[in-house]
Amino acid sequence: MAALDTAIIGPAIPALRAAFGVDNRVVGLVMVVFILFSLTSTALMANLSDRHGRRPVYLFSVGIFAAGSLLIALSPSFWLILVGRAMQGIGGGGIVPSAAAVIGDVVPVEQQGKALGMLGAIYGMAFFLGPPLAAAVMIVSSWHWIFLLNLPIAAAILFLGLRVLPRRERRHELPALDLAGIVAVFGLLTLVVFGITRVVDTFTGIALWPYFLLAAAVAVILVIRIERRAAMPMIPLKLFRNRQLALTYTLATGGGFGMGSVVFLTSIATFAYGLTPQAAGFALLPLVAGSMVGSMAGGRLLNRLGSRTLLLVGFALMGLGYAGASVTQFGLPGFLVATVPAGIGLGVIVGGALRAIAMAEAPAQLRGTGQGLVNVFNGVGTLTSAALISAIADFRGGGAAGFSVAYLVVAGVLGAMLLVALGLRAHRPRAPA
Repeated sequence: MAALDTAIIGPAIPALRAAFGVDNRVVGLVMVVFILFSLTSTALMANLSDRHGRRPVYLFSVGIFAAGSLLIALSPSFWLILVGRAMQGIGGGGIVPSAAAVIGDVVPVEQQGKALGMLGAIYGMAFFLGPPLAAAVMIVSSWHWIFLLNLPIAAAILFLGLRVLPRRERRHELPALDLAGIVAVFGLLTLVVFGITRVVDTFTGIALWPYFLLAAAVAVILVIRIERRAAMPMIPLKLFRNRQLALTYTLATGGGFGMGSVVFLTSIATFAYGLTPQAAGFALLPLVAGSMVGSMAGGRLLNRLGSRTLLLVGFALMGLGYAGASVTQFGLPGFLVATVPAGIGLGVIVGGALRAIAMAEAPAQLRGTGQGLVNVFNGVGTLTSAALISAIADFRGGGAAGFSVAYLVVAGVLGAMLLVALGLRAHRPRAPA
């Protein structure tokens, strides 16, 4: 359900921009707010799942996600939509790490690669179903109904979760929750996002950017001090002493950057090729089909090839695809062809490679937190891409030329991730220490 919501928001972006008369930076807040709250919720929910069990945390997360979807569907204003997106973020932040931690708890280690691959394949299926489903809904009705699709899905998940999730779970005795760290990280991310959206503003960005840098530096120092002193930190700094985990979280940021970039591809389709918002959703079909193929292949090949090889292939394909999508001279056919490798690369990256490293390297009592941090840094990347793409596009006029430049920047960032991935060893799923 969380993956489906990520997929359907892309086709809805042009419709929301037109319905409320907002620019790219404002409409980008539907992604930014969701991710901000998802990031802080992810670490919180992962900690609570280690402390109180996966079942109650997962069911609560699904419930509040559904409530946020209903609020958005009934919203008469853009700002109320953002409240609903915040609720969705809180719920979405607990869904994936809880599900992944269940795999670590109940699935034999030799089967965890396949299980994590299936989790990634679900994302691929959601990406496959989301855009055409959103486009079809907007053809027969309004964008409001896109979010109502989450309600029957949530009802089915709650019903199945109550029936099949383990009632008896091994729970860990953990110290008090790091609320100060959660608040500090939320403040740091808010500063980063606001700074990114203003830095390309000719009138205010240059003047304000030094202050954002100073404030962000202070916030980073504050976060480090709080996390060092916390008995159970939101971001356990000791995990970063493990080089493989540090590289994994860096790559999770890059993967999130690529994932968040999918959202604005529909804007290229509308501005550069004159497609309607409804048709733009269907233009993502090649990408989402590639994503499904990539996620399934990534899961099946994880035990055989290892995380390093899969991540190198994934980032290379995704970077090449986005670079191709930025070149509008080849017309709509060229755009559609370019999105295929981008989708395959994205699917490979979400197919379990990063989670397999975190599963094996994190201590058993921090397994849920370790999985949650993959989501945290994935979200940091998505948050950054949503803010940066919309800001660059507006700075360059808000049309096709602006988005072309933005996606060249995206391709460059993904290319840099190849250098990071070279530092990984040929990791394959194994029993965690």
